[in-house]
Amino acid sequence: MSGHSKWSTIKHKKGAADAKRGKVFTRIIKEMTVAARLGGGDAEGNPRLRAAVAEAKASNMPKDNIERAIKRGTGELEGATYEEVTYEGYGPGGVAIIVEALTDNTNRTTPEIRHMFEKHGGNFGTPGSVKFQFEKKGYFAVEKKTVGEDKLMEIVLDAGADDLQTADPEVYEIYTTTENFEPVRLALESAKITTVEGKLDMIPARYVAVDEAKSKQIMRLLESLDDHDDTQNVYSNFDVPEDMMESA
Repeated sequence: MSGHSKWSTIKHKKGAADAKRGKVFTRIIKEMTVAARLGGGDAEGNPRLRAAVAEAKASNMPKDNIERAIKRGTGELEGATYEEVTYEGYGPGGVAIIVEALTDNTNRTTPEIRHMFEKHGGNFGTPGSVKFQFEKKGYFAVEKKTVGEDKLMEIVLDAGADDLQTADPEVYEIYTTTENFEPVRLALESAKITTVEGKLDMIPARYVAVDEAKSKQIMRLLESLDDHDDTQNVYSNFDVPEDMMESA
């Protein structure tokens, strides 16, 4: 099982991904709004906004939603002002965790996130305490039943992808540099290949193996963090036992 998909795969198996599709859209909308506020509404001249719009399209977000989010960021439409906050810490078994959030009130969000770490046996860390263990990359998931491996590999590698992994039984997993995320997305779109997930992700440099008891604790912590209204992304480097993946 490849690194990225452990937490994402569990959410899909539990039906959480579909149930939280609205949360996915909210997360991307917030990111586009902040990106437009900081760097302007022209995606061509704003790399962060360009990446967010690419992720929105990869997640099949309607065009109107994208345009409204950008206009809120540029001030053409009214909207809340969000601050970027990154929280770092360790879960049970020394597992590294990063939480990216966008909040309009850090005095509310910070203690709530800290409480979640402590409640589930983790330790709330200082900035930089775990982030060095991750690298930002582009990630796409494509259902295996929709396209053959050889065809998909040719398309994505020609577009600049770094790797295509096949270990997951249900999806192909494609990794890119942040710079090549958009070219690969466009190549998939042009080939009419639908992605079930497409995003810029934090990929761990190494994974921490934990036993079943700690895995359950970690999953409760990650689920709690992921459910928080201000959370944008949750990343972890824990290695789930295969039998737990089957029963998740």
